[in-house]
Amino acid sequence: MNALFTEAFLTALLLGAVTAGIPLMLAGLGEQISEKAGVLNIGIEGMMLFGAYCGFLAAYGTGSIWLGFLAGAAGGMAVASLMALFCVRLGLSQIVIGIALTLGAEGLTALLHHFQFSQSYPRLPAVETLPIPGLASLPVVGPALFDRPPIIYLAVAAIVLTGFVFRSTHLGLALQAAGDKPAALDAAGVNVTAIRSGAVLTTGVLAGLGGAFMAEVGAGIFVPFMTNGNGFIGIVLAMLARGRPSLVLVGALVFGACLSATTALQVAGVDIPTDVIQMLPFAVVLLILVLFGRQASLPAALGIHYQRGAR
Repeated sequence: MNALFTEAFLTALLLGAVTAGIPLMLAGLGEQISEKAGVLNIGIEGMMLFGAYCGFLAAYGTGSIWLGFLAGAAGGMAVASLMALFCVRLGLSQIVIGIALTLGAEGLTALLHHFQFSQSYPRLPAVETLPIPGLASLPVVGPALFDRPPIIYLAVAAIVLTGFVFRSTHLGLALQAAGDKPAALDAAGVNVTAIRSGAVLTTGVLAGLGGAFMAEVGAGIFVPFMTNGNGFIGIVLAMLARGRPSLVLVGALVFGACLSATTALQVAGVDIPTDVIQMLPFAVVLLILVLFGRQASLPAALGIHYQRGAR
């Protein structure tokens, strides 16, 4: 038991929590934006997976990690554009289309990977970190929080920026109205379809970045189905965060710690079956839903297609 409180164990746990939590945070933040505008984006898992593939392919082909992130964001947005077309503009079922996009992305990326990398399984080099002077040398929290790749700092900055947009800008008010009272927003002269489409595309960008992070920073390799349900955990985070981006960050770190527990326990020398540890994050999801799911605050028009002039 004492091994669970050593500096090595705590550092490994926090380091893993951040690495595993950043993709969850980006996915959850994107889903929160989409849900705030009234679109239930079940396809976020597919956006993450396609972003992971595009990000890895670009980083491997160009040698640039930043071009990889750009390609990942573009890949996620490409899948999101289909969601915006079919659900926001054509009014098809958000749940059915979201599931179809996820299954399509899983099949497409697995097929492309088979033809391109199934024999070689190439890996990317480790991503350079950006240590923050005076903080990176702190015990436990220094290596985990303040000596990380720059994309992690940018991801946390996105939480702060989104919170500001939600609270203090006309765009935040428009997003809120698109999810709660789209008819009132339309009456005020704002294009509900444009607001919702923009929110869905933003979700795709963030989810694609999360997938690219998994492939480039977290694993250094792309394998089929590597998102492993992270997009669905992001949906849970968004629903439980009650419109507050900061809670998405906190929840992502909690689930990230669960996902990284295997490595941390190995560092501590604790022998627990891997299957039990891999089950932990999903068990935590169920537990949190039971405890706090009824308190989740969702927009009144979530999942409901808005058609101008319809009753």
